[in-house]
Amino acid sequence: MEPDSPPRSSSSTSQEQQQRRRQICGQCERPIPVCLCHVIPTTPIKTSTHILIVHHPLESQHKLNTARLLSKTLHHVTTHLSRKLLRSHLTHTHQSPSSTTIYLFPPSPGSPAVGLSELKESLNSNGGGDKRNLRLVVFDGTWKHAKEMVKASQGVLESLGATRVCLDLDVDENSRGETIYNDELLLRKEPFKGCVTTFEAVARCLRVVEPDNGEEIERILIGILREMVKLQAAFLKPVKPRPKLLKMSKQKSVQN
Repeated sequence: MEPDSPPRSSSSTSQEQQQRRRQICGQCERPIPVCLCHVIPTTPIKTSTHILIVHHPLESQHKLNTARLLSKTLHHVTTHLSRKLLRSHLTHTHQSPSSTTIYLFPPSPGSPAVGLSELKESLNSNGGGDKRNLRLVVFDGTWKHAKEMVKASQGVLESLGATRVCLDLDVDENSRGETIYNDELLLRKEPFKGCVTTFEAVARCLRVVEPDNGEEIERILIGILREMVKLQAAFLKPVKPRPKLLKMSKQKSVQN
């Protein structure tokens, strides 16, 4: 009779758990415990819209970044690691020079944006022709980085006659809050109310611009995001909005 195996220490068990967490799925490129292969379509979804993602180098390192999942889920996605949109990026989208270009970003006092509802009306009034030759540019980064990326890309965007498009939500930098379309889709702490993940923003936009199956594409993408949030919930601390800090000058005045 073989002797009983010695009991494993808690430290060895902990090491095994850490090693398992570090194992990465070869398909979705996510840690094994939060693998999403069971909800990602086996064949990427074809869209008439070509999506060009400008991926900030720092954001690409974030473990909860969602942009890379878009290329796993959708067929016509091109990603460029860059701090701004370059004209050379456009040569990889395989579209004609006459492509209609839109880019997702909230409006500002000096840069108005077309809401998705208004965009839908415009596309429908044109008979849907623009939908078949549409390029969607998405800037993926933190709120601060995304603003810098859009500003640095204005020259190329203007040369393309690109239209600035926003979700039908108001983004208020003075309002703290975690709600987006649905609370359950919150993946990480947002700086203020109205922010969404790149994944969700693309899903909401495709619902409008895809001529035949926009609602179905949105449903699939939101389902993937919902599952991602659900799996991550076991490893994340509860997300609570932090109270907005007063500026130093205001703090001093209060103290005085």
